[in-house]
Amino acid sequence: QVQLVESGGGLVQAGDSLRLSCAASGRTFSNYAMGWFRQAPGKEREFVAANSAGGGSTIYANSVKGRFTISRDNAKNTVYLQMTSLKPEDTAVYLCAGGSGLNLLTMRRAANYDYWGQGTQVTVSS
Repeated sequence: QVQLVESGGGLVQAGDSLRLSCAASGRTFSNYAMGWFRQAPGKEREFVAANSAGGGSTIYANSVKGRFTISRDNAKNTVYLQMTSLKPEDTAVYLCAGGSGLNLLTMRRAANYDYWGQGTQVTVSS
């Protein structure tokens, strides 16, 4: 079992930056691929970014590529999402997720993750 707790969300203006954190506890963090997803009201959960179990591979949604960066600190059992040049359309609840046995293809699908946090709200005003 892995417990995930997100933090760092808030209300910002367009163009601002935020860094989200996801602290993991439980099983060996480094064995899991970690992903960030987001869900806006009335919309489906959307893939944002993911980092492979070994940390060597990262993938991003086209909508955030060049603006968001995912990273992980295995010593701290934490994965981060650095968000820059935020836009109003980035407004959503951001959730982190952990999964085992995932690759560059399967990391994009929410259904492939085993563990989820409760989410943190990010609101970007125009």
